Amino acid sequence: MSDGPLISPDELAADLDRFTVLDVRYLMGGPPGEDQHRDGHVPGAAYVDMDRDLADPPGLGGRHPLPDEGRFAEAMRRAGVSDDRPVVAYDDWQGRGAARAWWLLRFHGHSDVRVLDGGWSAWIAAGLPVESGAVEAGAGDFTVSSSKRMPVVEAEDVMAVDVLVDARAPERFAGTVEPVDPVAGRIPGALNVPTTVNVDDAGRFRSAGELRAAYGQVGADGTGSVAAYCGSGVTAAHDILAMEVAGIRAALYPGSWSGWITDPGRPVERD
Repeated sequence: MSDGPLISPDELAADLDRFTVLDVRYLMGGPPGEDQHRDGHVPGAAYVDMDRDLADPPGLGGRHPLPDEGRFAEAMRRAGVSDDRPVVAYDDWQGRGAARAWWLLRFHGHSDVRVLDGGWSAWIAAGLPVESGAVEAGAGDFTVSSSKRMPVVEAEDVMAVDVLVDARAPERFAGTVEPVDPVAGRIPGALNVPTTVNVDDAGRFRSAGELRAAYGQVGADGTGSVAAYCGSGVTAAHDILAMEVAGIRAALYPGSWSGWITDPGRPVERD
């Protein structure tokens, strides 16, 4: 089995019983993925809700603040996550929701977490088994570690990093369109690497070499500090995952754009 933060559908299927699988299907602005999960999922996968399990309520920390540690740990145990059992997360959003689960579990100390490359679509395309109905996962024993394994940067320091990556679509980065947040624009000095750059036409992550080249174009080459943000801190984890594949360690700005603009005194840049 390959190393790294990704796993292919065939690799997962060949050793499925060894993993705790999390279904993190989610669509921004759309209905929760729980109905999709009941209709069909990777056998044994427990459903994890983005808003309920992977974020706190909106506020000064943005639209998807990091979840309370205790509530997150409880949600993961409810989904069957244990400290000594590897975890695979998947979605049907080219890994954007699954990357949030991957990042949170890694941040809170889990040592073996992967994202299903290509997600649910790739699983179906490979003709692999599908299970329907609700899943009652056995209780896990996941505990939050006091030693955080993924770096973060907060609002007061985010502009000081060497390379600040904005994971949003180019038009939102430019400030010409803003369909979600009340203020358009970007954090001054940020450079745009939209999440679409990370995947190919089939929704699979590009090779490590391709990703190193893509992020190298904005100066994220591992020689200086790097941080990523997006609209609310969810899809930025996709860029962080892509950089992890490329061998580049990057911090997350959890509040992201929706948190940045809660303080009207913070500067805003637009094209």
